[in-house]
Amino acid sequence: MSSTQDRLTQLIDEHLDLGRDPDFDAQLGDSGVSSVDAVAFFKEVNNVFSLSLQPEDCLQFKTLRDLVAYIDAQG
Repeated sequence: MSSTQDRLTQLIDEHLDLGRDPDFDAQLGDSGVSSVDAVAFFKEVNNVFSLSLQPEDCLQFKTLRDLVAYIDAQG
């Protein structure tokens, strides 16, 4: 597991109430997270990883693994 994935797992545990470990290969739309919570989570991701993603940018990530790949490519 990459350090990015580890950090995202920690952020998910802190900010999203999934009730389970995150599945990095599952479709984000199937996660059961409300859009309000998702936007707040992506704001936290921006802060932690020094990104400037806008809410509409989040639609490009189909899975959490896509988000990990994007973050890793930025660094």
